[in-house]
Amino acid sequence: MTANAEPVFFGGEKDVVLAAGATVASDPVALDLPDGADLVVSMYVPGPTGPLSFHRNVHATGYIGDRATNSVFLLTGVDVPATGRQMVAVLGDSITEGVGTPDNANLRWPDQYAARFRRRPAIANLGISGNRVLLDDARFGPSGQSRFDRDVLGLPNVATLVMFLGINDIQQPPSQTDPARILQAYEQLVRRAHDHDLEVIGATIGPFKGWIRYTEALDQVRNDVNGVLRQGRLFDRLLDVDAALRDPADPARLRPDFNSGDGLHPNSAGAKAIALAL
Repeated sequence: MTANAEPVFFGGEKDVVLAAGATVASDPVALDLPDGADLVVSMYVPGPTGPLSFHRNVHATGYIGDRATNSVFLLTGVDVPATGRQMVAVLGDSITEGVGTPDNANLRWPDQYAARFRRRPAIANLGISGNRVLLDDARFGPSGQSRFDRDVLGLPNVATLVMFLGINDIQQPPSQTDPARILQAYEQLVRRAHDHDLEVIGATIGPFKGWIRYTEALDQVRNDVNGVLRQGRLFDRLLDVDAALRDPADPARLRPDFNSGDGLHPNSAGAKAIALAL
């Protein structure tokens, strides 16, 4: 892991002190990497830190000492200079994060989009498992409304937002059973995005029959939300995830060849279907 390591400096120094809640950017690092390459970032902390900012599951293996983990601590992202390249930001949940696709394979749907359409805009995966559009959660992070400024507007050269949240508002306790509340949250995010000249692509909510918390009543909420989205008045464009993933024989379910096994999360083939739909 150290043979081709490049040191990272902060203002020319090897170490940096972070105040609680602060963000710091390193000096530029010259790396020659092919498209889609894995990047290992190592860091050292001199003593116990207490609770840290982290992403709970990135579906890729890292290490804390000799212990394997799927979590990433402290590191928010890696910026890559590019001339004239715009970015698509995907504000999503576990389906965007990659649940249902294999670890260490880079087959999340944004990965598959990036691999297939290399000349298109760059795509930033802002998926967090369990994330909702309406409610903050101690385990699943601040809601899409709460993290919009930090996660979307904080990115460089963002031109387009893909809004792909809502299933957890419906199926996760406390369930939001009023479609109007979810639609109002979407509308607020669209307004904020338009204030910054972003195009907004909204995603319908995919099928989840077979999931542990599925009920017909909750599925009706999903269908009511999707029905309004398909009228075409809320978003600039529509990504119809539901149409791309549903089983024609039972539209409340994922297609069998797209189902990871839990009824909610698409597998790698289902992730590819979302990428192609976009």
